[in-house]
Amino acid sequence: MTAATPEKQRPSLWQRAAQVLGHLPSQCLVCRSWPSDWICSSCAQVCWQPDLRRCSRCALPLPTSTEVCAGCLHDTPLLQRCHAAVDYSPPWDGMVLRLKFHQQLAWANRMAQLLLRTPGVMASLQQASVILPVPLSAGRMRERGYNQALLLAKALCHQAPSGLRLAAVQPHYLLRLVDTPAQAGLDRAARLRNLRHAFALRPGLQAQDLGACPLLVDDVMTTGATLGAVAQLLQARGAPAVQALVFARTPAPGQ
Repeated sequence: MTAATPEKQRPSLWQRAAQVLGHLPSQCLVCRSWPSDWICSSCAQVCWQPDLRRCSRCALPLPTSTEVCAGCLHDTPLLQRCHAAVDYSPPWDGMVLRLKFHQQLAWANRMAQLLLRTPGVMASLQQASVILPVPLSAGRMRERGYNQALLLAKALCHQAPSGLRLAAVQPHYLLRLVDTPAQAGLDRAARLRNLRHAFALRPGLQAQDLGACPLLVDDVMTTGATLGAVAQLLQARGAPAVQALVFARTPAPGQ
């Protein structure tokens, strides 16, 4: 493991702003009570299920006490392990949209808080040889001005318990070469076609730079096509075990 990241020692401007905004009075995201925390304790008890059993490989909710869902048993995913804090459904989808499309950067801190309280997340953070936010294309980055996956990765490291030795967040190891068409509404096969040759590693990057267990971070996992494409790339360059953390997981149809 490398030493704690500089972000953990010296919060960046966005982190300091998010900390200030986090202390301002607000409405509950669910019941709209005012003033409240970002989600009041009553709504949190109803909406958040940190002990919900999820597939260890794809993070879908499990109906039984098994560790892996039927889909992953049939078609083993490239991710060794994947954790999600919540389902991509109300009210959590609203958090993602506020962060992703409305420049409300403080929500990255809120998402990190829930992820860090999700079983298994701390273990994956500590096992990581490097932390890799899923990148945006250059065009999407210019349009948005920030990468929400990078904000989430930095927030996770900054809010992790002090004294932990975490791997560094490396925002430039992964490159997104093409601005793929919008993925919303597409099935897994269509998403995979969109993502063919979409990612690359920074020129000159060596296998030792990735280490044995790269950890991917993203805001939402829909079908797993994006994370699978990146995991395939990393494994081809010698990383034997790729794990992932996502804030929200889109449930399978019927769940």
